[in-house]
Amino acid sequence: MPAEPLTFLLSRRVDAAHHDEFLRWMRTGEALAATRPGFLGAGLFSPPAGGDAWQIVFRFADEASLAAWLHDPERGAWLAGGTHLVQASEAQCARGLDGWFAAPPPRWKQTIAVWLAFFPVSLALNGVLGDWLSQFPLLWRVLISTLMLTPLMVGVVIPFVSRKLRRWLAPPLPASLAGR
Repeated sequence: MPAEPLTFLLSRRVDAAHHDEFLRWMRTGEALAATRPGFLGAGLFSPPAGGDAWQIVFRFADEASLAAWLHDPERGAWLAGGTHLVQASEAQCARGLDGWFAAPPPRWKQTIAVWLAFFPVSLALNGVLGDWLSQFPLLWRVLISTLMLTPLMVGVVIPFVSRKLRRWLAPPLPASLAGR
């Protein structure tokens, strides 16, 4: 099974007086990350009106790529150069269903994406093995089919459908915001 992409999520509180300097500093960090193997992208989300917490997302192809970035001496120097800008910082790492989306789309869109992945595969399984499965009691039919479908869905089909629907699930930012 291929390595699973990881999303490194940061929340940083920044005094409003330092927003412009913070944005320049973050652009430098994104450019630095972009030079590293396994880097898949980054995003910066402004705080809501009256807020001071910026949301930052870094995506890497696998755990090794992310670990290399987190322990990179150049990243350490970049972070040290911005300590005066950040009042507080929290970090977490996401994988699995939440990791497929840089910023989670609405649940209804996730539901449709999962259904679009599940329906044809479930239909195919029942079309091919339905007669054979029908000889078993309901409990065994469901057990056998879910044991077959779950690894296929989680490991192959849902990630594939999510990649194909990524523009619909998380539309690109307008050009005026893309450089942030």
